[in-house]
Amino acid sequence: MTYANDMPTAEKVVRTDAGLASELRTSVMRLRRRLAGERHPDNPLSMGQLALLGALYRNGDLTVGELAAHERVQPPSMTRTVNALAEGGWVARRPHESDGRQVVVTLTEAGRAVLMADRARRDEWLTRRLSALTAEERDVLRKATPILQRLAQSD
Repeated sequence: MTYANDMPTAEKVVRTDAGLASELRTSVMRLRRRLAGERHPDNPLSMGQLALLGALYRNGDLTVGELAAHERVQPPSMTRTVNALAEGGWVARRPHESDGRQVVVTLTEAGRAVLMADRARRDEWLTRRLSALTAEERDVLRKATPILQRLAQSD
């Protein structure tokens, strides 16, 4: 029989939902920091700016309000980010077709290029790390990925 005191600390902690939440939070944040550190040194964009480019890449043209809701930031903050990206040529702005008060944001070729280069670099780093795992560990991650996506998108 195995007693709780005989288990490694991490195993003891994840036996409860609160423990799992704590361990998962820590692991995801550390992985995020590692991935953020893999940015190309010549990439001038912030993580928030890259996230905005990614949202446009996945969803197509969006209004500033839609981008703000998607990224869970206030519209004035999103307006500042969009303005900076537009000045750099990463996105373009145009008036909304039916509502002149709104601005639609479009990903430019320059924005797409910097996003894809950034993703390729990070994916390469993560692919190297994944190759060091066992087939069973990679299978667990394949199964966990949709769950993590659902958690990230839930309110």
